[in-house]
Formats: sequence, structure tokens, C-alpha cells
Amino acid sequence: MVGSGLNFKIVSAFKNLDRTFLMVLDNAEQAAYHLNDLEQLLSTKEVLYFPASYREAYNPEATDNTNVLLRSEVLKKLSNPKQNKIIVTYPQALFEKVMSQNTLKRKTLTIKTSDVISLDFVNETLFEYGFDRVNFVTQPGDFSVRGGIVDVFSFAHKHPYRIEFFDEEIESLRSFDVNTQLSIRAFDQIDLLPNTSRVTSSENRKSLIDSLPKFSTVVFNQLDLCLDRIEKLNAKVSKLFESQETTDQYPPEVLFLN
Repeated sequence: MVGSGLNFKIVSAFKNLDRTFLMVLDNAEQAAYHLNDLEQLLSTKEVLYFPASYREAYNPEATDNTNVLLRSEVLKKLSNPKQNKIIVTYPQALFEKVMSQNTLKRKTLTIKTSDVISLDFVNETLFEYGFDRVNFVTQPGDFSVRGGIVDVFSFAHKHPYRIEFFDEEIESLRSFDVNTQLSIRAFDQIDLLPNTSRVTSSENRKSLIDSLPKFSTVVFNQLDLCLDRIEKLNAKVSKLFESQETTDQYPPEVLFLN
């Protein structure tokens, strides 16, 4: 099959087999091409993109938080196995391990309107989850506190949330536009997710394939090529570890080691 032929075949199988599909393409450019096709053939809610979290190959100082958000969205939606998805990815993204579903649930802060919760608790929890306190939120992983208002850009939603307190009660929850600061929609409940790609050495790490629901189907464009690229990435990162006196400069989540 050439061109869009594979995508028509995948969509047909997706509709008939009632299961989640993972498509592993050769690189990010090819993945973007197939993603665009699939989004035209299905609803955007049924198609997810799982990119690598680094703008530069496994440079911990060059994390792309927008990509981390997309990765977190995939993991969050995989926690509901009843909703089948087609997930599009490529070897560099598949190479990075992520936190397990159990860790994700444990590290998700769910907030509802009328909850009684202290602002200090929210502040401390966001620090614990690896969020950065800033004056104004602009990207996933940012949060700010002004009086009784907390703005937080969770790794679970494409827009930041605004949490308004009345004393220690949650008065309102809504998303807003970063540029205009105008409200987009109100919520009764929100989930604040940490960076799902940042995992400490004491936590269980899994590959995306291990996180898929039971009976999922994995489709490789070129299996041998994918495995070869993962082997080379593994060798590269292992060499970086060996060349350093400590491993602190390289986050453990980049290793695809068993």
C-alpha cells in the first residue's frame, strides 16, 4: 500500500475490530502525514499523537512541554480502556519510557467546585509535581498564584485552568486563553497532571506499548527499521551514561531498558 492506502485500511480495521491501534511510523514527518490523514477520516477525539518530549535528542534542557502535554493526553485517555483510539507515533517517541498508570493515578490532583482545600496545599502539590511557579502561565508546567486565584497549565489540557478560591472553598474552575486571558469554558471538575515523562528512579517506568489496553493492535510501517533505531538510541544514551561521573545530567525516563 502506498500513500493514504494504509490509513484507509487502518480506519476500516479500527471500526470493525473495536480495539485501540498504535501506529509506529518511521519518523516524526511521516507520523505527521499519517496523523493528518486519520484526522480527516475519523474524529479528532479518536486520533491521538504521541511525540518525543525532547526538541533535541535526549537533551534534558530542551524538553518541549507542548509535546509532553500530548504524551500526557495519550496516557490519560489510555486509562479509560473503553474508549478506543488510534495512536500515531515513531521510534524516538516510543523509545522514551513514561510513568505507569498506577503512578499517574496517584499523582493526579483532582479538584471539584465546592471542594474545601487550602491554597497552600495546591501550591505545595504543584511544586511536588514539578510545576514551575511564574508570574504568568504561558506553557504546560507553569502555575501562578495571585491572591485567591491559581492559574495552572496542566499537562492534561490544551488550555490553562483558573482556580478561584473563596477562603478555602473552590468557587469556580474554568479554562482560559493564554493570550487574551478570556475564559473559554467552566468546569465542575479538573485533573492536574504532572509531567508524565519525568519519572524518578524509584518509580516504575513503562513503554507506551506496555501501557496499551489488552488486545490492542500495534502496526509498524517498518518493524526492522524501528527496532534498529531504538537499538541505536539505546546504545547512544548508554554511552552518555558511561561517559559521565554521575547520571544526574541524563533523566532516567529516556532509557528503553528492560
